Amino acid sequence: MESTPRDAGWATIPNLVTVLRFLLIVPVVVVLLRGGEGDWLPVVLLGVWASTDWIDGQLARRLGQVSVIGAKLDPFVDRLGTAVIAVTLAVIGALPWWMLAVLLAFDVLATVLGVKAAAEGRLPVTWVGKVRTAVLFVGLVLLVAAVTVLPALHPVAFVLLVAGLALHVVSTVGYSVSAVRQGIARRATTR
Repeated sequence: MESTPRDAGWATIPNLVTVLRFLLIVPVVVVLLRGGEGDWLPVVLLGVWASTDWIDGQLARRLGQVSVIGAKLDPFVDRLGTAVIAVTLAVIGALPWWMLAVLLAFDVLATVLGVKAAAEGRLPVTWVGKVRTAVLFVGLVLLVAAVTVLPALHPVAFVLLVAGLALHVVSTVGYSVSAVRQGIARRATTR
């Protein structure tokens, strides 16, 4: 018989890493709102934030500190960080408002699905979801670099963000279909 891992609670190293990763977003937003031309700091901090997305999960598994709150906190912080950066970029005129609207609308839908799935079972992360996250993160980092230090990166960042948004839509639709199927299967087994 397979044992389920013990919940490590909220006070864990991986959860601290998740919170610290989110705090990296604050100086990025401040520098961008102040102008930030010629400043590499937001690029570096956002690059660290994006490239360390996997660290908290790896630490949780390796240290035996898997927690229910960590499983919810990590994707929430990733989505919130992405939204905060995207809103900031839209406010300063670097990100079109339509892109922000698509991102936020499908984030809200994915969050609702995630909360519902967490209450009723679990929706597994898909490869499309992982690729979407990576493409969006790289696109955001490159757009911040285009705004602050390397304007020539703007077209590449824009293409990556459009691709990331398309994957975001596909991923969210996939999660929606999975959630509906799981609900139907659950109702069929309870009859």
